[in-house]
Amino acid sequence: MASALDGLKPELVWKYFGEISRIPRCSKNEAAMTKYVLDTAKKLGLEASADKFGNVVVRKKASAGRGGARSIALQGHLDMVCEKNKDKVHDFTKDPISLVRKGNMLMADGTTLGADNGIAVATNLAIMEDIKLEHGPLEFLFTVDEETGLTGASNLESNFLKSKTLINLDSEEEGALYVGCSGGRDSVATWKIDPEKAPGQSTPVEIRVTGLKGGHSGLEIDKNRGNAIKILNRALLLLAELGGRLSRFDGGNKRNAIPREAEAVIVIPNKKLDRAQEIINTFCDTIRGELGQADPGLMISMTRMEKAKKVRVIGKRDQRHLLKAISALPHGVIKMSSDIPGLVETSTNVAVIGTSKKSIVLATSQRSSVASELNEMVETVSHIFALGDAEVENTDGYPGWRPNLASEILKIAESTYKSLYGREPEVKAIHAGLECGIIGERMPGMDMVSFGPTLEGVHSPDEKIHIDTVEKYWAFLIGILKNVN
Repeated sequence: MASALDGLKPELVWKYFGEISRIPRCSKNEAAMTKYVLDTAKKLGLEASADKFGNVVVRKKASAGRGGARSIALQGHLDMVCEKNKDKVHDFTKDPISLVRKGNMLMADGTTLGADNGIAVATNLAIMEDIKLEHGPLEFLFTVDEETGLTGASNLESNFLKSKTLINLDSEEEGALYVGCSGGRDSVATWKIDPEKAPGQSTPVEIRVTGLKGGHSGLEIDKNRGNAIKILNRALLLLAELGGRLSRFDGGNKRNAIPREAEAVIVIPNKKLDRAQEIINTFCDTIRGELGQADPGLMISMTRMEKAKKVRVIGKRDQRHLLKAISALPHGVIKMSSDIPGLVETSTNVAVIGTSKKSIVLATSQRSSVASELNEMVETVSHIFALGDAEVENTDGYPGWRPNLASEILKIAESTYKSLYGREPEVKAIHAGLECGIIGERMPGMDMVSFGPTLEGVHSPDEKIHIDTVEKYWAFLIGILKNVN
């Protein structure tokens, strides 16, 4: 049976990518991947060890005549964001990722692909196996739980690596060298609720927002894409004016993803049902006009449910505080960098909301490459929550990575790229959390650079990797290893 990976180059990279696509590796569920890496290292006769968190380091001796070169660490993370379309039947705890090839693109069938950061894992495994390569001493660092808190990197012991130079393989634009990243924190609000019986002479309806692109809350935050939670909240405010009483509000899946879908149950007076439908239809047209081609797939639907007597609603006061607080929350780009053209400096994402029997919880995430701006944005969001009568919790977050344009590994990378492709690579910073920030904090003095092949739509079922860029990225990495003295 033909495979989507048949004939792709470099063969070793794609061989390993196919193998790890069959291994469950959602964040905080990477035990099988940790074992796989350790087993592979053992089979290849390489030194390997894991810490109690599941982070793995593998060491490979220098090739012949290169023992005097500096040691380089190549790093990527074992976990992936596990998202799927609503209509896709897939169990991330056991089902393999179904790979689909369309021309120059490799993607998955209705789920995230896991190229973020499976391509780095596959690359490291390929270099571990390939005995024909020319390089100095190598360390391969595989970290866990990057996507839901960077906890693997945060718990690294300072002596876990011997190298003082690190290449992070978790960037998503071929031809770009990343030398800095934003830091981030989360702000979470909890509204305690005491549900009560729904009013009589009313009907529960489900309002759903679907069809949005979503995407990475750092990398795609400047693309003007719709936020399903914010959009649905606007609809709920309109229905509240008809006397609608909120029963539940759920949306989003990951704190580092722009929510693509959201749904709510709201109870509408029977005599206002037709008017409610008109409002939703008009509102859908309005939002489509606002989003334009940035997010053309938006759908907002209203479905009448059975007149279930057991439906309960939250109190009027709680409903008012919740909906108005969400309305007041900023979402998107707050400030662009004045130093690096095109770089988002500060942003915030309204990420995940969920309803339980006793509470409604809303999680947001803030990012900035400037520590003071990050703290200010966290305070702004927290104050809005407090005014909305919610309990607020803020995470400690993760540090940014300050650019060092005098970096030795950056200079080697720049000259290697130019010699291979006849042009200068673009030196950039990224509005997302790379593990480099934490690794630099845990291991002071580490000289770092980050790059990778071209990916699109990461953290969503639209994730895809440009096949042709993988071969270029591989040749670039191998060239750097050859040129390091």
